[in-house]
Amino acid sequence: MVTIEREGGDPLPYEGVWRFTAPAVDASVPQARHAVRDLLLRQGVPVADEVVQGLLLIVSELVTNAVRHAALLSPVLGVEVAVGAEWIRVSVEDSHPYRPTALETDHARTGGRGLLLVREITREAGGTCETEHTVTGGKVIRATLPLKPASEQHT
Repeated sequence: MVTIEREGGDPLPYEGVWRFTAPAVDASVPQARHAVRDLLLRQGVPVADEVVQGLLLIVSELVTNAVRHAALLSPVLGVEVAVGAEWIRVSVEDSHPYRPTALETDHARTGGRGLLLVREITREAGGTCETEHTVTGGKVIRATLPLKPASEQHT
């Protein structure tokens, strides 16, 4: 069961910060993706479909990475969605101290390119991706995207 909590005031009806936790198991990947999608719809966030698709792929990749690589030291992971007037940010936090790096494309490998994909999606959308240590010794990976696709930002 995913419980979402909201923080802060709301200058615009859709602005705010929502957090939820999930067990570090495979089933949490689609659950997190659906929770984020449902949150955007319920709050009426004016986000372009193209951006939503990229964001949901980012959620899937970041939660999958936490499940696959951090579950031993982090049986629970945190997901945060923050929405501003012109941007949306998703963060995934776990308790494992290892900071992943984006691997280069190696066609012989069947995995290991999740963070590279996340960085490419955020770059193409005109957003940012960052990883940092938490005060508890874990890490949080954040991807911030504009609500409008890059192709519409300069019009």
